[in-house]
Amino acid sequence: MSTQQQEPESQEAPADPEMKGTQSPQERRLEEKEAGLDAQAEADAEAEGETVHIKVFRYDPEVEAKQEPRFDDFHVPFEKGMTVLDAVMYARDEFDSSLTFRHSCRQAVCGSDAFFVNGRQKLGCKTQLADLEQPIRIEPLPHQEVVKDLVVDMDHFYDQMHAVEPYFQDEDTPDPADLEEQRQSPENREKIKMSSRCIWCGACMSSCNIAAGDNEYLGPAAINKAYKFAMDDRESEEIKEHRLRILEQEHGVWRCQTQFSCTEVCPKDIPLTEHIQELKREAVKKNLKFW
Repeated sequence: MSTQQQEPESQEAPADPEMKGTQSPQERRLEEKEAGLDAQAEADAEAEGETVHIKVFRYDPEVEAKQEPRFDDFHVPFEKGMTVLDAVMYARDEFDSSLTFRHSCRQAVCGSDAFFVNGRQKLGCKTQLADLEQPIRIEPLPHQEVVKDLVVDMDHFYDQMHAVEPYFQDEDTPDPADLEEQRQSPENREKIKMSSRCIWCGACMSSCNIAAGDNEYLGPAAINKAYKFAMDDRESEEIKEHRLRILEQEHGVWRCQTQFSCTEVCPKDIPLTEHIQELKREAVKKNLKFW
């Protein structure tokens, strides 16, 4: 009688405890990538519910209950890339339609949305919420009369700008029939280029301590505008001297104390203080006489 020997069942060898959990470099990278994606998804989910706390100055002289200045708190949903202007627009559209402020182009060109943000003059459309500490205090420009909420009276600022005659003049302009192109050299254009970037926002004037105490001071914006034309070679020497006479008056360039506050807050990075100092030097040279 033949007997068939039964083969023992195969069994897996016990795993080496030291080898348990060992991964190839490719597996580790894949796992780390998946973990990173999960963390990003969690962060995105949290960001969807994130809000920004803003404190907005309020004042309305026409409503008796709102004649006392105060701050209103708003919690605005945050999105990457949001600006201060975006935040106050959301607060107006979603929470309080009476909130009043100026804005137009939203591209840092019109200059209408200059605010006092966390104690510094800034353009609302150019200032990122992510760069500011909360709660974000948004106030009207200092040293100017408040009309309502964040709107200030700009009439005095415009008067000072127009006082320097901010337009091109030339006594030697020929008859219209004989007019030719008045060309400007590249070097001269480069010299006045920065001064031409002014958008009349009033931030520099608001930051100037001299302008705050001397209502007749022309101010950095107006003087910068005068610099643009005084340094333009296409105007005659007579017109340049006329401009310098305006600027060297008692409330002109000599009132500047070179504190650089105007330069620091200018949203267009115009070297305002340097321009004022250069006009001082031009005024001195004009008055020097050699016998």
